[in-house]
Amino acid sequence: MKKIPRILLALGIFLMPTLAQAMPQVYATGTTIYKPEKCYNGFTMVAGGTPRMVDMNGNLVNDWSASGANGFPAKPLPGGSILTTGKRWKGLVDDGLSLVQLSWDGKVEWEYRNFLEVDNDGSAPAEQKKIWISTQHHDMQAHGTPVYYVPNAPMPKDGKMLVLGHEWYVNKALNDNLLMDDILYEVDRSGKVLWKWRAADHFAEYGFDADAVAAIKRWKPASEKDAKNGFDWWHQNCASYLGPNPYFDKGDTRFHPDNIILDSREANILVIIDHATGKVVWRVGPDFTKEDDAKIKQIVGPHHTHMIPKGLPGEGHVMLFDNGGQAGYGKPNGLSTDGHLTVQRGYSRVVEFDPVTKEIVWEFSVKNRKKPWVLFGYFEYSPFISSAQRLPNGNTLICEGSNGRFIEVTKEGEIVWEYLSPYPGNIPGTTYSYRAYRLPYEWAPEAARLPEVPVTQMDVAKLQVPNDKGQKPIVDRVVKKGETPAATPAAPAVKAGKAAAAAEEEESSANSMPKY
Repeated sequence: MKKIPRILLALGIFLMPTLAQAMPQVYATGTTIYKPEKCYNGFTMVAGGTPRMVDMNGNLVNDWSASGANGFPAKPLPGGSILTTGKRWKGLVDDGLSLVQLSWDGKVEWEYRNFLEVDNDGSAPAEQKKIWISTQHHDMQAHGTPVYYVPNAPMPKDGKMLVLGHEWYVNKALNDNLLMDDILYEVDRSGKVLWKWRAADHFAEYGFDADAVAAIKRWKPASEKDAKNGFDWWHQNCASYLGPNPYFDKGDTRFHPDNIILDSREANILVIIDHATGKVVWRVGPDFTKEDDAKIKQIVGPHHTHMIPKGLPGEGHVMLFDNGGQAGYGKPNGLSTDGHLTVQRGYSRVVEFDPVTKEIVWEFSVKNRKKPWVLFGYFEYSPFISSAQRLPNGNTLICEGSNGRFIEVTKEGEIVWEYLSPYPGNIPGTTYSYRAYRLPYEWAPEAARLPEVPVTQMDVAKLQVPNDKGQKPIVDRVVKKGETPAATPAAPAVKAGKAAAAAEEEESSANSMPKY
């Protein structure tokens, strides 16, 4: 085989981010691939706005549109309830007014919003100048539960909730402007805050070099909106308890079950913090050229970093959706004139690695797939949001969030289920979904359970879109002079209920593009 000329290889690498985002305007939605005998069959929670639950064939078995919940994320609970973000606060793009637990039929079972007092955003009567909000964004977890479904895992007993939120203040050690800092707090079912941690308080523990510190220091708001929102310097998008794990069982106290693992999308850093002291006791990044971090290779804009729970294949390993795109702080370069977004990669990967040796155990990306070829054809890419879940049968559920695409893959990398969401995301014109969770059928006893029917991957050459007269193009032979294509029966229109339509309208009018 001839070597690819260097100029073509360089051009391919340069164009890779562009090609990766070259999505068609019209494509099939719903379940497009399904091999029931190879899947961990159940329901899937999808949420990029309204929380929805679908079965393996893509049938909608429930939605929570009437509640106005934002699904940022939406976590299924045994019995059919969900834990999710309530309505979004209009003051900023990410934060929820409340953290809420909803029943199967959308009734509020528990709600918390009394963490921070802010200006009334119009959600309360005009005479009420201030309101209380949870500031919850990106994540939450009930203490004592695994990060996602594990067979026979214990349910929480103390009612304590871990919440990822925000605080706004000035910290001149980082920057002279208003900071939007990520915080963690624990709250009990009565609404009492029991514990709190702030990302900026541990700035010196993240391993930033002098160039990165200077880049963070020089940030200035580019608009009035930026000034009001504050500097989203850390942009944390996940937080979860480690839970029981083999490393702690062997005496490594860094991995105490109550310690918390999280990541920074902006800084390309993964950390575990000690719950008792708040200090960083384990870290990956931001420099991926040194020591054991080089084994993992460069991580860019990570999401959903977590430890695979005990009781699942790969237990104790760290897994994340390594997005790609641009992120990182450092010395200004050809990608960045101010030292922000200094690293770039044009594809995504799901990485599982040993947290002690930092050896990669499993990876799903274009690099370890036989086809399609890197430079030609589709490969995995979602430059923001997204997630990965280890399933009980050893497969992995991957949410390619920016495209609203969900796949279940085997250890060998075979795609045994593919689903493309037909539902709108918070960003107008998209079907994005922040995260996905697979749950067993018995967790949603009120859901309709339809037969599992295989879906053979379609030959896309046979998927032809009719014109406005219902005529499909003739593609399998040369058209005869004077011939008119035959019309095909039109599919019946689906009318949404008033509540669903109102919720979708609210989603479509949502904020400008967030980072996530």
